[in-house]
Amino acid sequence: MARKTNVHAEEGKQELLITREFDLPVALLFKAYVEPELVEQWMGTKVLRLECKTHGGYQFETSDPQGNVVFRAHGTIHTVHPNEKIIRTFEIEDTPFTAQLEFLEFEELTNHTSKLTMHIVFKSVTLRNQLLQMPFVQGLNSAHDRLQTILSKLK
Repeated sequence: MARKTNVHAEEGKQELLITREFDLPVALLFKAYVEPELVEQWMGTKVLRLECKTHGGYQFETSDPQGNVVFRAHGTIHTVHPNEKIIRTFEIEDTPFTAQLEFLEFEELTNHTSKLTMHIVFKSVTLRNQLLQMPFVQGLNSAHDRLQTILSKLK
Protein backbone atom coordinates (compact mmCIF):
# COMPACT_ATOMS: atom_id res chain seq x y z
CA MET A 1 0.00 0.00 0.00
CA ALA A 2 1.36 3.41 -0.94
CA ARG A 3 2.17 5.79 1.86
CA LYS A 4 0.06 8.93 1.74
CA THR A 5 2.14 10.95 4.19
CA ASN A 6 5.24 12.19 2.39
CA VAL A 7 8.44 12.73 4.37
CA HIS A 8 11.15 14.70 2.59
CA ALA A 9 14.63 14.72 4.13
CA GLU A 10 17.14 16.73 2.16
CA GLU A 11 20.69 15.39 2.46
CA GLY A 12 22.83 17.35 4.89
CA LYS A 13 19.95 19.36 6.39
CA GLN A 14 18.66 19.08 9.94
CA GLU A 15 14.99 19.28 9.02
CA LEU A 16 12.10 17.28 7.64
CA LEU A 17 9.24 18.47 5.45
CA ILE A 18 6.16 16.32 5.88
CA THR A 19 2.97 16.70 3.83
CA ARG A 20 -0.34 14.89 3.75
CA GLU A 21 -3.65 15.64 2.07
CA PHE A 22 -6.79 14.53 3.89
CA ASP A 23 -10.37 14.03 2.78
CA LEU A 24 -11.44 16.22 5.69
CA PRO A 25 -12.43 19.87 6.06
CA VAL A 26 -9.56 21.92 7.49
CA ALA A 27 -11.48 22.66 10.73
CA LEU A 28 -11.88 18.94 11.39
CA LEU A 29 -8.20 18.24 10.65
CA PHE A 30 -7.18 21.02 13.04
CA LYS A 31 -9.55 19.63 15.68
CA ALA A 32 -7.65 16.31 15.53
CA TYR A 33 -4.56 18.10 16.84
CA VAL A 34 -6.18 20.14 19.62
CA GLU A 35 -8.86 17.93 21.23
CA PRO A 36 -7.37 15.43 23.71
CA GLU A 37 -9.95 12.70 23.04
CA LEU A 38 -9.22 12.77 19.30
CA VAL A 39 -5.44 12.93 19.79
CA GLU A 40 -5.61 9.83 21.99
CA GLN A 41 -7.58 7.93 19.37
CA TRP A 42 -5.43 8.56 16.33
CA MET A 43 -2.05 8.74 18.08
CA GLY A 44 -2.74 5.70 20.22
CA THR A 45 -1.34 7.39 23.32
CA LYS A 46 -2.73 8.83 26.54
CA VAL A 47 -2.95 12.62 26.73
CA LEU A 48 -1.88 13.66 30.22
CA ARG A 49 -2.10 17.36 29.41
CA LEU A 50 -3.00 19.35 26.30
CA GLU A 51 -3.32 23.11 26.56
CA CYS A 52 -3.57 23.95 22.88
CA LYS A 53 -3.21 27.69 23.14
CA THR A 54 -0.42 30.20 22.71
CA HIS A 55 1.99 29.62 25.63
CA GLY A 56 0.36 26.26 26.36
CA GLY A 57 1.89 22.83 26.62
CA TYR A 58 1.26 19.11 26.43
CA GLN A 59 2.39 15.72 27.70
CA PHE A 60 1.66 12.31 26.16
CA GLU A 61 2.32 8.84 27.56
CA THR A 62 2.04 5.31 26.17
CA SER A 63 2.09 2.16 28.28
CA ASP A 64 2.43 -1.50 27.37
CA PRO A 65 -0.32 -4.03 28.29
CA GLN A 66 1.37 -4.57 31.68
CA GLY A 67 1.11 -0.86 32.49
CA ASN A 68 4.80 -0.04 32.03
CA VAL A 69 5.42 3.37 30.45
CA VAL A 70 7.21 2.82 27.12
CA PHE A 71 6.94 6.33 25.67
CA ARG A 72 6.57 9.78 27.15
CA ALA A 73 6.78 13.07 25.24
CA HIS A 74 6.12 16.68 26.09
CA GLY A 75 6.44 20.13 24.63
CA THR A 76 5.57 23.76 24.72
CA ILE A 77 3.02 25.25 22.38
CA HIS A 78 4.31 28.60 21.21
CA THR A 79 1.62 29.77 18.79
CA VAL A 80 -1.88 28.66 17.82
CA HIS A 81 -3.97 30.14 15.04
CA PRO A 82 -7.15 28.02 14.74
CA ASN A 83 -7.44 26.12 11.46
CA GLU A 84 -4.14 27.65 10.25
CA LYS A 85 -1.07 26.78 12.31
CA ILE A 86 0.51 25.44 15.47
CA ILE A 87 4.13 26.10 16.41
CA ARG A 88 5.44 23.84 19.16
CA THR A 89 8.39 21.95 20.52
CA PHE A 90 8.40 18.16 20.80
CA GLU A 91 10.69 16.15 23.06
CA ILE A 92 10.71 12.42 23.74
CA GLU A 93 11.73 11.78 27.32
CA ASP A 94 14.54 9.39 28.31
CA THR A 95 16.03 9.19 24.81
CA PRO A 96 19.07 10.78 23.16
CA PHE A 97 16.72 12.94 21.07
CA THR A 98 16.67 16.59 22.09
CA ALA A 99 13.71 18.89 21.63
CA GLN A 100 12.73 19.62 18.05
CA LEU A 101 10.83 22.62 16.73
CA GLU A 102 7.66 21.87 14.76
CA PHE A 103 5.70 24.16 12.46
CA LEU A 104 2.30 22.65 11.58
CA GLU A 105 0.33 24.40 8.84
CA PHE A 106 -3.26 23.52 8.01
CA GLU A 107 -4.48 24.48 4.55
CA GLU A 108 -7.99 24.31 3.10
CA LEU A 109 -7.89 22.80 -0.39
CA THR A 110 -11.66 22.58 -0.92
CA ASN A 111 -14.64 22.61 1.45
CA HIS A 112 -14.06 18.89 2.03
CA THR A 113 -10.28 18.45 1.69
CA SER A 114 -7.26 19.87 3.45
CA LYS A 115 -3.50 19.62 3.62
CA LEU A 116 -1.17 19.35 6.59
CA THR A 117 2.42 20.54 6.20
CA MET A 118 4.84 19.88 9.03
CA HIS A 119 8.28 21.48 9.02
CA ILE A 120 10.39 19.91 11.76
CA VAL A 121 13.80 21.30 12.74
CA PHE A 122 16.25 19.13 14.68
CA LYS A 123 19.33 20.17 16.67
CA SER A 124 21.56 18.30 14.22
CA VAL A 125 21.58 16.31 11.00
CA THR A 126 22.73 13.29 13.02
CA LEU A 127 19.66 13.37 15.28
CA ARG A 128 17.34 13.76 12.30
CA ASN A 129 18.99 10.81 10.56
CA GLN A 130 18.80 8.66 13.70
CA LEU A 131 15.06 9.28 13.86
CA LEU A 132 14.69 8.30 10.20
CA GLN A 133 16.44 4.99 10.87
CA MET A 134 13.64 4.11 13.28
CA PRO A 135 10.14 3.20 12.02
CA PHE A 136 9.21 6.91 12.15
CA VAL A 137 7.89 7.22 8.58
CA GLN A 138 5.84 4.02 8.84
CA GLY A 139 4.45 5.06 12.24
CA LEU A 140 3.52 8.54 11.06
CA ASN A 141 1.73 7.11 8.01
CA SER A 142 -0.19 4.67 10.22
CA ALA A 143 -1.16 7.45 12.62
CA HIS A 144 -2.34 9.72 9.78
CA ASP A 145 -4.30 6.81 8.28
CA ARG A 146 -6.04 6.35 11.66
CA LEU A 147 -6.69 10.10 11.84
CA GLN A 148 -8.38 9.99 8.41
CA THR A 149 -10.48 6.95 9.35
CA ILE A 150 -11.57 8.24 12.76
CA LEU A 151 -12.41 11.76 11.62
CA SER A 152 -14.20 10.59 8.46
CA LYS A 153 -16.88 9.24 10.81
CA LEU A 154 -17.33 12.74 12.29
CA LYS A 155 -17.88 14.55 8.97
